[in-house]
Amino acid sequence: MAKVIFDENRCKGCKLCTTVCPKKIVVMNEDKLNQKGFHPAGVVDMDKCIGCAFCATICPDCVIEVYK
Repeated sequence: MAKVIFDENRCKGCKLCTTVCPKKIVVMNEDKLNQKGFHPAGVVDMDKCIGCAFCATICPDCVIEVYK
């Protein structure tokens, strides 16, 4: 099973990661703000993650780590 870790405090909320997830499980956390005042991205259902790392590849700030 894959594991995805977001460094929420470095996320600037650009939403690029949400556009490339083939399972549509990467979403913006609209209920939370990080230290910079942005809504961070995260995975809503880790069991559905296939570990493709598209989210990590597109992230301009390298805040996503994917472990298979």
